[in-house]
Amino acid sequence: MSETVAIAGSGTIATGLAVTAARHSDVVLWARSEASAARAKAAIEKQAAKLKVDVTNVDVVTDLKQLGRGTIIIEAVVEDPSTKAVVLGEIITVAGPDAILASTTSSLSIEQLANATSAADRFVGLHVFNPVPKMQLVELVFPAAASESTKDRTRALCEQWEKIAVEVPDTPGFVVNKLLFPYLFSAVDLKQQTGLDAKAIDTCMTLGTGQPMGPFALLDFVGLDVSKAIGEVIGSPIPQELEDLVAEGKLGRKSGQGFLDWSR
Repeated sequence: MSETVAIAGSGTIATGLAVTAARHSDVVLWARSEASAARAKAAIEKQAAKLKVDVTNVDVVTDLKQLGRGTIIIEAVVEDPSTKAVVLGEIITVAGPDAILASTTSSLSIEQLANATSAADRFVGLHVFNPVPKMQLVELVFPAAASESTKDRTRALCEQWEKIAVEVPDTPGFVVNKLLFPYLFSAVDLKQQTGLDAKAIDTCMTLGTGQPMGPFALLDFVGLDVSKAIGEVIGSPIPQELEDLVAEGKLGRKSGQGFLDWSR
């Protein structure tokens, strides 16, 4: 079947999903305010121009009821359990009886999110990676009650998006973040212990391991507030320097300052 993709959220993951889905489907993206909608529309158009994707089939709205047009409705709001629970609770009131409900959470329990919707049979964790149009992996997490139809349709959607879907267990952080963030935090600990600066450690890790980003550039790219939240969920000790930067509002690339200076 041809799916209509509805997305709740207006940030980087939400807009990246909109551009990705627009290649194959009609898309509805819901933002909570007119200002957020304007920013989301600008971000979608910027990505689309760069990737040469036609996004005339993407409808950016502020009326929550419009999410009901989706046959797959994807929650892509901030990585906070209470915020996600509220948004999912709102989505279930407008979703059609056969609509799949998905969450892009990168670390929270899919079973708990699914049970909060009273529609666990058509719920799925759909953890995509930033930048969404470029990154191939999707971590798929199905709650115990997920129907075979939900599984098949979600797998088909990932295939249509030309993504590689790996079904992973519902454990905090799934696979990627469970392994990644202890490494990232260990880089911060090393910096504190040795006095090496962040750029030097990043240079060692990019040139020495062939990674496209060093740990500090990656932390700043993800967002230090998001990184802190993920660390708390997976039970990885948060380095004090990261705690301090978040408290100061230095959140990485999105704020212009984190471990590195992104203001220029």
